Amino acid sequence: MYYPKEKNIILSDYLKILASFIKDCQLESGAIVSNADGSLDPWDHCEAIMGLSTMNQFDSVLKGFDWLKETQNEDGSWYAKYDDQSAIEFHKPTHFSSYITVAAFHYFLITDDKDFLRSLWRVIEKATDFTLNHQIDDGSIYWAVDDKNNIDKDSLITGSSSILKSLECGIAISKILNKKNNWNDAYFKLKECIRNSPSSFDKKKDRSNFSMDSYYPILCGALDDKDLIDSAISKTLKDFYVDGIGIKCVKNEPWVTVAETSEFIIALVKNDKEELAKKLFTEILNISDLDNVPYMGWQYKENIFWPDEKPSWTAAAVILAADGIYDLSKGSSLFKNNFLDFC
Repeated sequence: MYYPKEKNIILSDYLKILASFIKDCQLESGAIVSNADGSLDPWDHCEAIMGLSTMNQFDSVLKGFDWLKETQNEDGSWYAKYDDQSAIEFHKPTHFSSYITVAAFHYFLITDDKDFLRSLWRVIEKATDFTLNHQIDDGSIYWAVDDKNNIDKDSLITGSSSILKSLECGIAISKILNKKNNWNDAYFKLKECIRNSPSSFDKKKDRSNFSMDSYYPILCGALDDKDLIDSAISKTLKDFYVDGIGIKCVKNEPWVTVAETSEFIIALVKNDKEELAKKLFTEILNISDLDNVPYMGWQYKENIFWPDEKPSWTAAAVILAADGIYDLSKGSSLFKNNFLDFC
């Protein structure tokens, strides 16, 4: 299979290049570097793990989970940014903590390894409980705790959508391991809030000009009504899509980003829009270096790759988008299906 034909790229070879690139970003500790300065954050680290899982790079995957075990705080959280195993930004985002469940469940879908889930359960439980300790009565979840343990009393729609998918995967893992908790109630409260209470989110700053706020509720399954989904997809295309290039990160900026486009591709596939998804996938392959490793994005007014960085999680997002379209692994259903009733 050649994709796109004009670049003469064989898809399987292309994805192997991306997996190799991600592996090259991994340190001896298991940390998968995200940024040009050698730093990483736990959410991006989990995304990179999923890219490697899709490509069956299990030794690197397990090293990545070991890093998460070693760096988890006693309260179940992770800090916002690390230099290898040392924290360098000390606030604790709630969506960073719970996202380990998505990476872990994805690995299980591919490997069917229950012993792995058992070995990680205490880490998962602590991480999810940290996140849910910051859920309030309306169902929303405060987004972060600062370095003095003061809670930032705002909830972000993108972060909350990520948490919703994390809870879904955490509940599925609980069922696999026959663990009891109250995560179901938290899940449905949060889902209802995302669907019907937009005023609960982004109180300190209007973030509606970010594309993620538009499509993340689709991607995480908060929107499961066809009219709501179609409306959200149409809005994303109208406000953020640049034909022939991809999805912008910010509405009023001439900047298309590979990761956002890849995530939106999965949202399209999830809702039976495969042809459009394939079109966007073809387009983002052009935002890459001569070795076909993707840059973060393309500034189409200045016609430059911007910033001049190639994050590991961006490569992973492309792998996950390809898997979503072409069902290359047993984990391809991760974002396309809802796993609350798993088992």
